[in-house]
Amino acid sequence: MDIIYQNLMSEAKEVSKNAYCPYSNFPVGACVLYESNKTYRGCNVENVSFGLTLCAERNAISTAISLGEKTKIKAIAIYSPKQSYCLPCGACRQWI
Repeated sequence: MDIIYQNLMSEAKEVSKNAYCPYSNFPVGACVLYESNKTYRGCNVENVSFGLTLCAERNAISTAISLGEKTKIKAIAIYSPKQSYCLPCGACRQWI
């Protein structure tokens, strides 16, 4: 694992601690690197209606856009302490 991805994963791990997941008890953190070399973090925020839950990846991407990011995604790290490899759901794949 190269140093850039290690740093992204470290950021994703740290932000996963902020996840609001009282229903699934499955915290997730994400860190997205853009071509501008800026990174943005996000965690999952659940709702009792799971369809309204915000995934960590979409949270990070939304944060980037709200802060004026205009370049393309270069890399993304996704972390959950509950799973060895955490992959994006279908909705997040569409966003990415």
